[in-house]
Amino acid sequence: MTARAKAIFVHLFTATGAVLAMLAMLSAVDGDWSMMFLWLVAAFIVDGIDGPLARRYHVKTHAPQWNGELMDLIIDYLTYVFIPAFALFKSGLLPGWTGWTAIIVITFASVIYFADTRMKTKDKSFAGFPGCWNMVVIVLFALKPEFWTILTIVVLLAAAMFTPLKFIHPIRTRRWRALSLPVALAWTFFAGWAAWVDFHPESWAHWGLLLTSLYLLFAGIAQQIIPERAA
Repeated sequence: MTARAKAIFVHLFTATGAVLAMLAMLSAVDGDWSMMFLWLVAAFIVDGIDGPLARRYHVKTHAPQWNGELMDLIIDYLTYVFIPAFALFKSGLLPGWTGWTAIIVITFASVIYFADTRMKTKDKSFAGFPGCWNMVVIVLFALKPEFWTILTIVVLLAAAMFTPLKFIHPIRTRRWRALSLPVALAWTFFAGWAAWVDFHPESWAHWGLLLTSLYLLFAGIAQQIIPERAA
């Protein structure tokens, strides 16, 4: 296979995320939240793989007529923001005006953040909460806290998008990657299992999902507090 063919294949692989987004949306419209999250987890896996493949096969050099980063952002907005916000609104976890507040805050803040050219830091982390609402909402579906708790979490994370707080990229942030990457893989497993058992309240996956989410949420902030030792 030629270098150009490999690069085109990576673009096509990235594009499958749009199909997975549509399947997730169809499940969400039917109120099949477990199936929706399973499709979103599949999209999350694609999103985790396509970046390293794009860099490995130099898609910008061998298939430059397609903008892989733009394709990725479009799909990410659907799978990370739009569909999870819809699910949060329609699920009944946020009644009345609280649901409207959440979807407006999530979609509005996220589109501004996604268009911000300063969203990446020098160490390949994210400057501000990176709009990973799919990861937040699946935890809320699993744990089902009080609606005031949910609304508070939504507002705080939306505000955190526009702060200098750092949030790691489990693959691209080199510091602590030996721990961050296995935690991200564990999160993916726990998320898929929680959705597979239809968020059964006694599922052990919920605790794993919560603990791995807390690590991924606060690891970057911890790195800002803990100085890195010189090599």
